Amino acid sequence: MTPNQPPALELDRISRWLGGRQILSDITVSIPTGKISCLLGQSGCGKSTLLRLISGVDRPDGGRIRMDGQEIVGDGSFVEPESRNIGFMFQDYALFPHISVAANLAFGLRGMSKAEQQKRVNEVVDGIGIRHLVDRFPHSLSGGEQQRVALARALAPKPAVLLMDEPFSNLDQGLRERVRKETVETLRKLGTTAIIVTHDPQEALAVGDLIILMREGKIEQIGSPFDIYDHPVSPYAAEFMGPCNRLTGIFARGQIETPIGKFQANLNLPDGALAVACIRPQALTIESAGDGIAARILAKSFLGESEQIDISVHPLAQPLRVHSHQRIPMAVGQQVSLHLNHAEIHVFADAVVPV
Repeated sequence: MTPNQPPALELDRISRWLGGRQILSDITVSIPTGKISCLLGQSGCGKSTLLRLISGVDRPDGGRIRMDGQEIVGDGSFVEPESRNIGFMFQDYALFPHISVAANLAFGLRGMSKAEQQKRVNEVVDGIGIRHLVDRFPHSLSGGEQQRVALARALAPKPAVLLMDEPFSNLDQGLRERVRKETVETLRKLGTTAIIVTHDPQEALAVGDLIILMREGKIEQIGSPFDIYDHPVSPYAAEFMGPCNRLTGIFARGQIETPIGKFQANLNLPDGALAVACIRPQALTIESAGDGIAARILAKSFLGESEQIDISVHPLAQPLRVHSHQRIPMAVGQQVSLHLNHAEIHVFADAVVPV
């Protein structure tokens, strides 16, 4: 996006109520042109509702939506879905079972002549690499093939914005990663502005240029994958983006003091206030008993690329979890020494966060 180019999409204080319950509250965000943005959050946080408002199949109770600087939803204005130039790729793909792949791709091009339709279908087929599928019917396709056809159909009308609701959730793990990689490569090659809904933080980190983390109908944090993972704004954001060991401590003179050490804390709190340290499992390392914090191994799980170790540290009531990419020779029950990498420790004012 150039400095003078407006965002592809702007949401300004969007709210939505359903059945007497507020589903979305004061959603304000700008979607950059030509980038992949991920709407991330738990089921029920309002992600899919927000997609429906953007696409036009539902209306907000308050706020404005602009596309390329032009208002499409606001006080007294509402552009119908078919006039928004927004593509939608459904979670279940929603391919028409009774017509061929080629006919599925041409379905959204009905305003064109037959020759124009065929030309555009050929462009999309060759661009996504599904020429060998055009004469087949959806029931004969694998899950990955159906996903690619659904993507091609959504891209065929050249939408200004493509909305994708959990597009990889129906695929097995190995296939999911491959199809996701191919999809992202296609979107980037075409310069498509895409909004992908996902509940999987690892997926959002892997594909998003921008991550919009939602919580109970509100935006918790917006930023790049590195920003959100490395600089979470709350314990909720830290724990949602990856496992954390949570320790409560006392704040004093710019530090939080916990049973396993003191950590720098840039917090506006009075001395003596409670604070929380969220410590990534990879920030902890263990060695044979010696220098460091005395600990004992409670359990070990081999995960292939890494090893997960649960340790007890006096006087903590709950064990700490360690992730190590090196083999840990010490056995369950053995005494060890705990060491900390302070780079992956996030400190916040104390707050009760639902798990």
